[in-house]
Amino acid sequence: MRNTYKKLEVLHFPDPRLRKIAKEVDTFDNSLQTLIDDMFFTMYEEKGIGLAATQVNIHKRIIVIDITNDKSEKIDLINPKLISLSSTKDSMDEGCLSVPGFYETVSRPNQVKIETYNTKGEKKILDAEGLLAVCIQHEIDHLNGVLFIDYLSKLKKDMIIKKLAKQKKEINKIVL
Repeated sequence: MRNTYKKLEVLHFPDPRLRKIAKEVDTFDNSLQTLIDDMFFTMYEEKGIGLAATQVNIHKRIIVIDITNDKSEKIDLINPKLISLSSTKDSMDEGCLSVPGFYETVSRPNQVKIETYNTKGEKKILDAEGLLAVCIQHEIDHLNGVLFIDYLSKLKKDMIIKKLAKQKKEINKIVL
């Protein structure tokens, strides 16, 4: 385990790189573990519960998740594939490190089964429900170039885009 970790830059909507579809990981080596460690560090620094490699401009199918308050249950998912989704859905408020400051209700299946790999390249099956299931789906969406705001009505999505544009203008005024 390394002593120092690198904080990666999180891309913010509407950055077009967030729409890029991630490619499968085909090399399971020390650099993969280093990237996963840096992704966990970045996620914790940003106060998130999930982070997809796409969000840090690395277009590989890698996700890190920890839904605990005490950062005690790190889950890394490499090349995750949804095997099954429950027909029962839950609506939860979702936020996103790539769309900071916005939370909206999204309806998703409340149970999932996925096939994924560990850092040694060994296949595993994971069953998840509730918040973990929602988080997995949210992060897999990122790997496919989809953001949670894509599930919102056009009106809500346009409102978020307007607010983000206004925030960016205000930041630019301060910088100039």
